[in-house]
Parts: sequence; structure tokens; C-alpha cells
Amino acid sequence: MPKKKKKKKTKKSKVAKVKLGSKLIEKKSSVADPDEKPEIKKIKKQPTEKRLYNLKDFVVYPKHGVGKITSIEKAKIGEIDIQFYKILVEKEKLTLTVPINQQSKLRPIASVNQINKCISILKSKPKIKRTMWSRRAQEYDQKINSGKIYELAEVVKDLNKNSDIIADQSYSERQLFEKAYDRLKSEFEAVLKTNPEEVQKKMDKALGRTKVSEMAE
Repeated sequence: MPKKKKKKKTKKSKVAKVKLGSKLIEKKSSVADPDEKPEIKKIKKQPTEKRLYNLKDFVVYPKHGVGKITSIEKAKIGEIDIQFYKILVEKEKLTLTVPINQQSKLRPIASVNQINKCISILKSKPKIKRTMWSRRAQEYDQKINSGKIYELAEVVKDLNKNSDIIADQSYSERQLFEKAYDRLKSEFEAVLKTNPEEVQKKMDKALGRTKVSEMAE
């Protein structure tokens, strides 16, 4: 009878999971080599994104309006190196911190042509809706916080009563009107580079509020 050949014993290998950056990779290591060094864990970095804005640029953050970039800084949070903008929203006395990789939340201020288009919107007739005020108020608030300058101009136009008399508007209407009016006015100031009084006259003339102001004086 021929002798049965003995099976050669093969060295078993184990699979070790090694963290490389933010990914887990599988690395086979032999049981016979316990001194093998594991992969070195690398420091994470903020996702690379080209900076769009510079120091002293005016930008618009949808929920807060026009702000000015006061500094561009770097910091290490945990194991991540980040770069971010510091933005001063003067109207709200607020400083925002916006990471470079989240700058899609910002938009540059409008062009002169867009400001002229806003003036045309302010001159047009307001849209009268028959829906409940609570629903309209929600729509107006969404438009104000959208960061879109034409939608902002539409809210100002639709809520304008051609009057400064408080009795002509409900409290919530007046609040929304003033919020939209101030946001639009601050962007006009930044684009046209003129004083607040001149901007107010320009807007009030387009809204037909000039006569009311003159009578009050």
C-alpha cells in the first residue's frame, strides 16, 4: 500500500483593520511576524476648497443678511485643521464663523444691475393674496431668509402700505416689513457705497412713500 502524503501545514494569516485618515483598510499580517508595525494614523485635514472671498469683502449670509469679512483664520479642532471666515453682521451686532468648505452658504453682494432690477420690483404693484395671514407670513419669512435679493424686494413691495402709520399694519406685518426693508437697505448701501439716508430716499421713492414722509415733516 502506498503511503499517504502528509499535508504541509501552512501559516495562517489574520486580517487586521488599520485606520488610515478617515478610511478603514484591511491589512494581512502573518502570525509568524508579531513585530510588524501598523500603519501610522494621519492627521485629518479640512476638505480642500478654493477660497472665494477676500478680507473686507461684503457677503450675504441668508439668515442674517449683509456682513463684512473681518478676518480669515486657521484653527485646529480635534484632529482637523480648518480655515474659516470671520464675518461681522453690523446690523445685528453679530460675528459669524463660516468654514471655507461651507462657503456655499454665502453669496457675493448684488451687482448694480441687480439693484436696478430691485428698484423696478419695488415700483411694481403688490400681489394681493387671499390666503390666511399665518400662511402668508410663513412664505414671507422664507423669502426673507432665502438670501435671494429679488425675493427680498418682493416682500418689501407686497407688505408696503405707502404709510408710516402703525394702525395701517398689524404688528406681525410691520415686523416682517421692517426686517425685509432693513436687509434690502443694507445691501443697497454696500453695493451703491452711499450713506443710509440717500439709500432710504431711493427706496422710499420707488415704494411711493416719499409723499407720506414729506407730509410728516
